Amino acid sequence: MADQSHNKNGQGEEEGGRIEEEESSGKKLSKKEAAKLERQRKRLQHGAAAMSAVSVDEADPLASNYGHVPLIDLQSKAVTGRKWTEVAELADELKDQVVLIRGRAQTIRAVGKKIAFLVVREKGFTVQCVLTVTPEVVSGQMVKYAAGLSKESVVDIEGVVSVPNSPIKGASQQVEVQVRKLYCVSKAIPVLPINIEDAARSEAEIEKAEQAGEKLVRVNQDTRLNNRFLDLRTPANQGIFRIQCQVGMIFRQFLLSEGFIEIHTPKLIPGSSEGGSAIFKLDYKGQPACLAQSPQLHKQMAICADFGRVFEIGPVFRAEDSFTHRHLCEFVGLDVEMEIKEHYSEVMDVVDRLFVNMFDSINENCRKELDAINRQYPFERLKYLPETLRLTFEEGIQMLKEAGVEVDPLGDLNTEAERKLGQLVFEKHGTEFYMLHRYPLAVRPFYTMPCYDNPAYSNSFDVFIRGEEIISGAQRVHEPEFLAQRAEACGIDVRTISTYIDSFRCGAPIHGGFGVGLERVVMLFCALNNIRKTSLFPRDPQRLAP
Repeated sequence: MADQSHNKNGQGEEEGGRIEEEESSGKKLSKKEAAKLERQRKRLQHGAAAMSAVSVDEADPLASNYGHVPLIDLQSKAVTGRKWTEVAELADELKDQVVLIRGRAQTIRAVGKKIAFLVVREKGFTVQCVLTVTPEVVSGQMVKYAAGLSKESVVDIEGVVSVPNSPIKGASQQVEVQVRKLYCVSKAIPVLPINIEDAARSEAEIEKAEQAGEKLVRVNQDTRLNNRFLDLRTPANQGIFRIQCQVGMIFRQFLLSEGFIEIHTPKLIPGSSEGGSAIFKLDYKGQPACLAQSPQLHKQMAICADFGRVFEIGPVFRAEDSFTHRHLCEFVGLDVEMEIKEHYSEVMDVVDRLFVNMFDSINENCRKELDAINRQYPFERLKYLPETLRLTFEEGIQMLKEAGVEVDPLGDLNTEAERKLGQLVFEKHGTEFYMLHRYPLAVRPFYTMPCYDNPAYSNSFDVFIRGEEIISGAQRVHEPEFLAQRAEACGIDVRTISTYIDSFRCGAPIHGGFGVGLERVVMLFCALNNIRKTSLFPRDPQRLAP
């Protein structure tokens, strides 16, 4: 430990020397440079104070019960067989039992010299740990050490579970841990880019404080995304991405149970997979190539290869300059393709069963995660029917027309029209999840099959949650000559998709499918206002890091 302190102090002296050198170099510093030096000086001061506070008194006979764990002991030195308990598992049933937990020191508060409180967080769950000076267990120096730990440091705590008489407001778990041993595994810097408590605060809390004349920190979106690894530590974000995991898992399990198989298609392709110009172009060993806008072409080729029913979970790339709350340049696509026997409604049947099953499962199995999200981002639970409502595009247009909204009957719906229709559907049918099918052919991709009774329309559908589209699907054109005609009509160079079209020349089953945006499903299910909240590390037209 003495060596560690020496090294850290040495680093501080070196950095302090650099600051003095820059100030005395004779150069006139800009305001930006001067502010940077001032921030560095403050960090050094905080660091020095923290190092002083957490130093262990070697004369303390209980010194072995606390302190920083040397690096050598963290290098997979030994397997002890100790049993660890997750913070989420700490409950009344463990009363009087000794537990060993690891988590982050979220808040640290000393009460005089003999008591200190640590709220320890693990995976979004928190527990209050109490250090009380006790003969042969906890010394005054140990309390001082605990009080000097920096927030977000990773700590190991051994203690006895107790159940307090009154509810604990500052932690998710309604028990306390009476600390016997405390070790710091990884020390966080004294001043963090963002405070986790600030990042976890709801707008309602901030507004209530402002009305009371208090000023609370509001962490804006760019600051969150620039420090995403910290922002993701909040309970709401822990909940969001655990629910996202559930969506992917249920999607996979349900489709496997329905006779689908999972495939993995290439993301480097010679030409556009969706039409249009929104592609990321690149050089592929001297050949022009692009990143796949979807697995569309290859999942259809898999149907031609007699796989029958396929699905994929993988990245999708769109080079659109869309600065909206629901668009990303890279997102996770949940894609399905399947043979159909008679009608594209067979594909809609799968969508119906899949998503009703998914919503039921999340509501049943993710209650804690939904509650954590709701505390920071309050929302009403999604309203949906046991059997999903289906409307034709023409019926939707008529509903809008009757409400005084004029839209092109052969054009696409814009965002405002989609939201208005969602509102009308909810008022009339009591559901926020529904399907709209028989879209105009002109607004669908080249591989979409036209309607038999009116070629101005197509055998296609979109699915909506809370008035926003999450799924596009259709019956596909499986006749190669007609497919080539449709591609040319949509401005696609047929030569770039020749292998795709050729796959239909050897006999192609009648088929259809759909694609879903994972981030958008989670965003709308949880009624969040921005898709960046449901993307782990978002990629939009202006963001390529972290």
